[in-house]
Amino acid sequence: MSHPISRPADSYSPLYFLAALGAGGLAVTFFMYLMFWVPHPGQPVPVFEDIQGALATGSAPLTAAIVIAMAGIAVFGFLNIRSLIWNLRQLSEFRRSAAYDKLRSSNAETQLLAMPLALAMTINVGFILGLVFVPGLWGAVEVLFPAAMVAFLAIGALALAQIGRFLGRILSEGGIFDVTANNSFAQLLPAFALSMVAVGLAAPAAMSTTPATVGTSLILSTFFGSIAALYALVAAITAFNSMLQHGTAKESGPTLMIVVPILTVLGIVWLRQSHGLHTTFDSHGAPVETMMGLTRLLAVQVAFALLGLLVLRRQGYARAYLSGDGNSPGAYALVCPGVALTVMGHFWVNKGLVGAGLIAKFGLAYWTLTALALGLQVAMILLVLYLNRRHFGAPRMGPALPAE
Repeated sequence: MSHPISRPADSYSPLYFLAALGAGGLAVTFFMYLMFWVPHPGQPVPVFEDIQGALATGSAPLTAAIVIAMAGIAVFGFLNIRSLIWNLRQLSEFRRSAAYDKLRSSNAETQLLAMPLALAMTINVGFILGLVFVPGLWGAVEVLFPAAMVAFLAIGALALAQIGRFLGRILSEGGIFDVTANNSFAQLLPAFALSMVAVGLAAPAAMSTTPATVGTSLILSTFFGSIAALYALVAAITAFNSMLQHGTAKESGPTLMIVVPILTVLGIVWLRQSHGLHTTFDSHGAPVETMMGLTRLLAVQVAFALLGLLVLRRQGYARAYLSGDGNSPGAYALVCPGVALTVMGHFWVNKGLVGAGLIAKFGLAYWTLTALALGLQVAMILLVLYLNRRHFGAPRMGPALPAE
């Protein structure tokens, strides 16, 4: 006999905020087209007027790229905002359940940091939507920067409060943190949230021409970025020790690659701060130093990506949670490293290799390397659409399965 099968998303988990995060990240990958292919003299990022000018005078390939980018930003920006609203509503209901109390008393309490992480991403997406679709926005940007920093500070304070409750609970009372269940990089989620706050706070450093705004941006982004790096280092060391003893928790396997997006976000913090130090405080760095710094970050990212893929393959993660009967909201964590490598690839090629004069912009080597980033972007788009259908699609009819 057939019974209606509820959607996996009907069993709510805060990790579903990663669905909003993934959609927002894909919007950013499309903005990379505009960032590096559309001329934008007079400001560090392309704005509506630059894009319209390029559409009117650019070549057919550039016009096609702009149209694709604008469509991608609009679609995935919408999905990001819709998913965030859905998650906030579901979290409000979840807080009144026994499952929430159980979550707050376990290692998994840090899953709640997915909420400020997604909130920070949505503010970044909102800024991109404004740059691309709102005429004249750049004229008011010096007013918007302080407001954006206040918003990011509020999210950062929320993240620190959640981290403080978790650390205060486990460090003041012995024996309540299950070390044997710490065999993944799930505890790096707070560092990811703080790094996303840091990159938002660093934006005015790269874009503002007001010294006070730039200086404030530099200080605040350094504060949150430094804490994020410290937290990531400590959490990774303790988790790796547990994984060596107990193996990696199968459902949390994708967290092995969380280092990849953290490094991309902190790398962009560094680039934004460097630009602000150069333009406002006359601190100069050689382009080759940028190339070498990005190359080091990319090397570490590739190492963790390969490690994660190796473990996932050995554990049969795809058969269990992507194509089999099992479902895990943590599968959305697979999107983050792919998106992060896509964005880092664009920065490495354009700010690193082209900036240092190693390759020519729009030459054969340029497009060969850029094609890798574009291919990875397409793969992540397909993965997001597949996961959305699997977790949020209409309920099917089939034999009822016992709950895991």
